[in-house]
Amino acid sequence: MSGIISAFGYLGITALMAIESACVPVPSEVIMPFAGYLTTTGRFSILLVIICGAIGNLIGSIIAYAVGFYGGRPFIKRFGKYVFIREEELNKAEKFFQKHGNLSVFFSRVLPIIRTFISLPAGMAKMPFGKFSFYTLIGSLFWSTALSFLGVFLGKNWQNIEGYFRKFDWLIGILLIFGIIYFIYKKIKKEN
Repeated sequence: MSGIISAFGYLGITALMAIESACVPVPSEVIMPFAGYLTTTGRFSILLVIICGAIGNLIGSIIAYAVGFYGGRPFIKRFGKYVFIREEELNKAEKFFQKHGNLSVFFSRVLPIIRTFISLPAGMAKMPFGKFSFYTLIGSLFWSTALSFLGVFLGKNWQNIEGYFRKFDWLIGILLIFGIIYFIYKKIKKEN
């Protein structure tokens, strides 16, 4: 990733952040601190790094949103029963995003793992595109700013941050797995 940023500059930052937000596991926790570090060498402007990161997030999030928006409901209706998701639950998810979507999209943008996938259910819930884009951009600006300045602060030691974020990613991943197992257990128990 550092090679892509070094070779393609601002376009590389934007592209990598777009890929990450389109649900491909490319860690923004590495992209943005490295770009932030490069601002201390005079290679980049901190303002442009932050803007490129946020715009990349928005582009990738729009792609994931479109997948959820256009393909989500039919896919869940067809295959959801195999993962214990019924249409009533999909309706509840849509109602949730209609009621809380703005805040959930905004706050999820600063949570590792969750930030990458929140666009799919937002699209499935048909969250208004303008609101989705606005809250995604604002949340992404916060995330890009924090990670960029962390790279500035750490300087040449910017790579040290990756280990800390990886530990947090594992914790969230484990909690999600336990949540899914609990959800399946409750569904099986309810149906019996």
